[in-house]
Amino acid sequence: MSKVIRELYEWIDPLNVAEKLIELFGEPGLIWLDSDGSSNGRWVIIAADPLEQITSRGLPGDPDASNPFNLLRTIESGHWCGWLSYEAGSWIEPKNSWKKDSMATMWMARHDPVIKFDLHLHQLWLEGTPGNRFKRFSTILKRLKSSNDGSKKSTRKRKNFLGIEREEWEWVTNKKQYALSVSKVQEYIRNGDIFQANLSTCCKTENNQNILAIDFFKKLKETCPAPFAGIMVANGNATGEAVISTSPERFLKMSANKRIETRPIKGTRPRNQNPSKDYALAAELISSTKDRAENIMIVDLLRNDLGKVCQPGTIEVTQLVGLETYAQVHHLTSVIKGTLKAECTWVDLLEACWPGGSITGAPKIRACERLYEFEPIARGPYCGSFLHLDWDGKFDSNILIRTLLKEQSTLRLHAGCGIVADSNPINEAEELHWKLIPLLEALI
Repeated sequence: MSKVIRELYEWIDPLNVAEKLIELFGEPGLIWLDSDGSSNGRWVIIAADPLEQITSRGLPGDPDASNPFNLLRTIESGHWCGWLSYEAGSWIEPKNSWKKDSMATMWMARHDPVIKFDLHLHQLWLEGTPGNRFKRFSTILKRLKSSNDGSKKSTRKRKNFLGIEREEWEWVTNKKQYALSVSKVQEYIRNGDIFQANLSTCCKTENNQNILAIDFFKKLKETCPAPFAGIMVANGNATGEAVISTSPERFLKMSANKRIETRPIKGTRPRNQNPSKDYALAAELISSTKDRAENIMIVDLLRNDLGKVCQPGTIEVTQLVGLETYAQVHHLTSVIKGTLKAECTWVDLLEACWPGGSITGAPKIRACERLYEFEPIARGPYCGSFLHLDWDGKFDSNILIRTLLKEQSTLRLHAGCGIVADSNPINEAEELHWKLIPLLEALI
């Protein structure tokens, strides 16, 4: 690959850049890794018109199914983004039962050039290899700025989004059914079969307004900004599929010198507009024995996963059960770091830790077996990850929670709760719904 060059441009609002690229190249193939400007959300990355893409579908044993991890190992160099679904775990533990999802297990695309926005320094960079494509995207940015389309106000003409009312969403599992499943999970916990499980369900609807995925993302990001948010609109073999996320959770990050970081979230409370009540909710979360125990369990799980591929003695917990506050929720987050073994790659790291412990349970593989019993449909990209491989080999990924899945006209929203021995089934069912309320209300 030719040497990557970087050029600095005058600031343009990321939304206007994304919409201009859609106008020129169409929405399929668009990637937008978004951030909120926080300490963990400095960079925004947007690209369109991919040069190359790879797709994986199906479960082991299915006709034409392919192992997504093996495909990821074929990636050599360049700038790659995409998603990996929860059910990719079937290629790691094929003896477990896994539900099959209709969306791609993996979609990855290589873009050249890409546009990066530094939210801390308010800078816009074009990165890529020298050539006609770089010159074309450079011209696009210059013309966009000079035509005053770089203001915050969007200028794209689009069909009016009529919104989706709350009653239009169909719950796959209602509150009563979910509470019953919680009780059954607790039976497994009392019997020593598992210690914790992240039980999820889903609501879905049909939307025939012919609205672009970016319009859904715009509404969600306005209400639920997050440091590891974004949108991926597939093309090629996955045309019609899109993943739209406002995730606050990093899964795995690897620097160019193979330093690793993971930031599991366990423990959640809603925000409140009343400052006193909001403070009380945060204090309640911090002092919750149940939430703290759940978080520490996942820290131990991830330390074990990282131990498979990290150099001995390098794994450390730099933040244990710390409070982090976002626009809609308070979370408890821990931070674990380590150094990858010299002979291991980012794909080895991903495979060793897949699926993420914070969205499965402990022990992980047994928890996945039990979740199969109680979750009526496949998770698909939900609880999977956005994957980002940078030019220099740096790798980053999120956990796809707070995420809307779009497949043609079908929309799905999933949510889950961590279940432990002293969970209250009714309270968990309530938590499941209020986790999704901000997303549902944003789409009205």
